[in-house]
Amino acid sequence: MSHSGARAARGFTLVEIAIVLVIIGLLLGGVLKGQSLIDNAKIKNVIQQSTSLQAAVNAYQDKFRALPGDDAQATAHVPGTSGNGNGDGQIAEYQLAPQHLALGGFITGSFNGSTDFMTSAQGGAVYIYNDVIAGRGGNGIRFDNLPDSFSEQLDSKLDDGKPDTGAVRATGPYTNNGTIVTRTAVFF
Repeated sequence: MSHSGARAARGFTLVEIAIVLVIIGLLLGGVLKGQSLIDNAKIKNVIQQSTSLQAAVNAYQDKFRALPGDDAQATAHVPGTSGNGNGDGQIAEYQLAPQHLALGGFITGSFNGSTDFMTSAQGGAVYIYNDVIAGRGGNGIRFDNLPDSFSEQLDSKLDDGKPDTGAVRATGPYTNNGTIVTRTAVFF
């Protein structure tokens, strides 16, 4: 048997295996950190969307003395809208709300007043709506189908971090195990 034949059958050394494992660990760490950065950006986007929509509702109310969607004179206030609300102070006309805001120049987008809806960075529907969630009712911004960690961070940054108290309410507990919270509302 020649010397080169014995050398060809040799396996990896412990040092080589350790180097490969370190590289794999660094790659996995980078991927996990990258996913964390993406999730944090989505959460910040949801929080910013909530804040912007509240500001838009307040600006609409200041200008027209009515709530978007509920505005009984919306066809006069924002020409091109598909309808008026009933003016009762409750935004049950949630499909009209984004259309009134967009046509009034308070938000961007095009909404037909019946089937279009806004979406969050997570992809779930977003409504400006009068609803009851976790024992609290009233007008607010509702985010549908957020991961519980997103709902918890939204609640922590805007309120008290508890799903059943304060201005931010959720339909389920915050477990941080990837559970989807069907409705999270920021009441105003």
